[in-house]
Amino acid sequence: MCRFLSASLVLCVASLGALAGNWPAWRGPTGDGRCSETSLPLHWSTTENVRWKVPLPGEGNSTPVIWGDRVFLTQAVEQGQRRLVMCLARDNGRLLWQKETVYTDKESTHSTNPYCSASPVTDGRYVIASLGSAGLVCYDLAGTEQWRKDVGKMEHIWGNASSPILYGDLAILWCGPGVRQVLLAVNKATGATVWEHHEPGGNAGQDSKNWVGSWSTPLIIRAGDHDELVLGVPEKLKGFDPKTGKELWSCAGLGKLVYTSPVYANGVVVALSGYHGPGLAARPGGQGDVTATHRLWHHPARNPQRIGSPVIVGDHVYLLNENGIGQCFELKTGKEVWQLDKRLGGTTWSSLVAAAGRLYATTQAGETLVLAASPRFELLARNRIGERVLASPAVADGQLFLRSYQHLWCIGPKN
Repeated sequence: MCRFLSASLVLCVASLGALAGNWPAWRGPTGDGRCSETSLPLHWSTTENVRWKVPLPGEGNSTPVIWGDRVFLTQAVEQGQRRLVMCLARDNGRLLWQKETVYTDKESTHSTNPYCSASPVTDGRYVIASLGSAGLVCYDLAGTEQWRKDVGKMEHIWGNASSPILYGDLAILWCGPGVRQVLLAVNKATGATVWEHHEPGGNAGQDSKNWVGSWSTPLIIRAGDHDELVLGVPEKLKGFDPKTGKELWSCAGLGKLVYTSPVYANGVVVALSGYHGPGLAARPGGQGDVTATHRLWHHPARNPQRIGSPVIVGDHVYLLNENGIGQCFELKTGKEVWQLDKRLGGTTWSSLVAAAGRLYATTQAGETLVLAASPRFELLARNRIGERVLASPAVADGQLFLRSYQHLWCIGPKN
């Protein structure tokens, strides 16, 4: 069948979509925090360069996605018993529609990880969102439900957060962490299961001496003449055939807890563990255990806590650790270029966004740090909104969107 032959074309169209001002998925059009934006605000406050802000019905960690004149956001209320997909007008933040899923069964999570932490994904026709144990839901852009999918129980003491991605005709979701860990692909138009990969070795995190889990979001990359899906799972970075779910290769060297999503550029995949765990870089395209042949570098354990994902710009990897300390190291060697001796900001869960030659990340205190995307460290701006933020920035067509625990903010010049 020819449905998969268009996958690479779809990825190219998605990248071109960035030029049209879309942010269609977690970490943007390429899934790794990079985009083609050339003009974004450098400075703002609670009043300066605020195009609009609208109140939200509850706390939340998910990042909005943007397509055309619409902004989509997931939200939980009533302690997760009502799980929402919201659509807002991009020009003024007006609520266009809101759809909800009722889920009254018990589902564990942590107080810092409200339900519905996964970002939705859209291709301009469908909007698909993971609501944890409440399943996958799909709407068209007008809010008409297309399908819903039971993905099984997701049970971990710290909850779940992995976002769905699109690949050709498929919507793909990492259903984890937990005792049951499944990489699932469904037809994006119908919700019918196309393939599943069951990853062994999971648990619900009840044993503090053996915490294990991955909250990573998969990434599609081009490896030579074919596409691969790369994902960080406990203790390993893995590559899969996104058409079939077949495991192609694995590279050892991650820790038991993986909070970040992988990134890829210049033939190198970078994956980082959380909870002071190790990090690694590997070349994709192998077969079987490629640790000895494809791993380029390995940072051993006792690294800073890493929750937000890094970004690659040129030949360098940048990240802002959970403790607010920034780092830069060489992509192909892992050699550290700089690590700040003092914290740039407070506690930070935000993943970095690279745009307009700059790096953007927001601290939990609501301060967005803007750094030069350069191996020479330069802090360009600090911008405070004074509200709690655990989500990452999203950017689209010269505007920056910040999701706090109180509001959704659109930062950009006023009309």
